Amino acid sequence: MRLARWSIALLAASCATAPSEPEPDWSAVTAELSRRVEVDQQLRREAMSADPVSPELVDRIVAVDHENTTWLEDLVARHGWPTFARVGEEGAGNAWLLVQHADQEVEFQERCLVLLRDAVKEAQADPKHLAYLEDRVATHRGRPQRYGTQFVEKDGEFVPYELEDAARVDEWRAEVGLEPLAEYAKNFEKR
Repeated sequence: MRLARWSIALLAASCATAPSEPEPDWSAVTAELSRRVEVDQQLRREAMSADPVSPELVDRIVAVDHENTTWLEDLVARHGWPTFARVGEEGAGNAWLLVQHADQEVEFQERCLVLLRDAVKEAQADPKHLAYLEDRVATHRGRPQRYGTQFVEKDGEFVPYELEDAARVDEWRAEVGLEPLAEYAKNFEKR
């Protein structure tokens, strides 16, 4: 019995001191995030200016979203969330945008949501980004959204997806630095 405890303790100690994955070159990660977001946004600009959007363009967007999600999933699994300290504010925003567009992998979005909450608590991520991802995951899971960032088409108009509490939505939006929902809705319509 004593030998078994000693063996378990030795095994635990060797696992704890095993070399971990080396840190990536975060400047290269930052550049890759920027490159991926540029492609993402170019395709979405094409879609916004197309009438109608071709099936080929939709396929290209889906393929790019899948490639970006696969790449980011690997990065996050090995190194955690790309925080301000690692990739700067712009890089962290780019990581958030890729996760926002990872709609085919809601479980991954949920894992990132946990990491993003921690990063916001440590002032290493933008609370606005957290609000958007909170709402995105809620809508994917069929739950009401808190911040009113996600819209749906209803009777030919875009309206906020179901709200958790319409009376408090502007209070919650202000807490994370978002404009009132009515202003956001006007800007959403313009886009």
